[in-house]
Amino acid sequence: PWLPYAGPFLCFALFTYAGGRWPEAAHLWYAAKTGVVALLLAWAAPRIPELTWRAPVADWGLGVAVGLAVLAVWVLPERPLAPLMLGTPEGFDPYRFGLSPVATWGVIAVRIAGAALVVPVMEELFWRAFLMRYLVRPDFRELPLGHYHPFAFFAVAVAFGFEHHRWLVGIAAGLAYGGLVVWRKRLWPAILAHGVTNLGLGLYVVATRQWGFW
Repeated sequence: PWLPYAGPFLCFALFTYAGGRWPEAAHLWYAAKTGVVALLLAWAAPRIPELTWRAPVADWGLGVAVGLAVLAVWVLPERPLAPLMLGTPEGFDPYRFGLSPVATWGVIAVRIAGAALVVPVMEELFWRAFLMRYLVRPDFRELPLGHYHPFAFFAVAVAFGFEHHRWLVGIAAGLAYGGLVVWRKRLWPAILAHGVTNLGLGLYVVATRQWGFW
């Protein structure tokens, strides 16, 4: 029962590793993993009862508000808190591949679409729908979505944070997204918040060319 929840995430991680091993083709690896993971999510969706888009209007508002708040925390303290963020990575500069302007904008579009549409579903399924319950009970589906257990809640938030270069704000984001799931007992608000954060961050990166955020 864990495969639909964790499989897309594990596949994404393998592609990310490959992109790190062969950075000269990182744009191709990202496009490939976005497409493959999107297909895996399409396969997984009917097998995951918690993955529903039906939600009250309040959930939509909360998702957008939390997503924007996390975006602000992620971007605004960048300089003063840089020493706490394990340095500033080179990031993903779409202009370093020597492509034509049209192709470069295609790379940017795929990057933003993957981060805003695919990554939030994949990660919230793994971190909040699967792992946050699995750490409490291996037969995690016996627990309701949003079940609060202090160790599982904070362990998942910390692990989610250290998945990112900027681990401090990553932990804050994990607490925010996890809090939404615990509060609303639905996955959609966290997916929406995560997507809003990633979309806003992508637009910010393109506008300012601060590729280290990617």
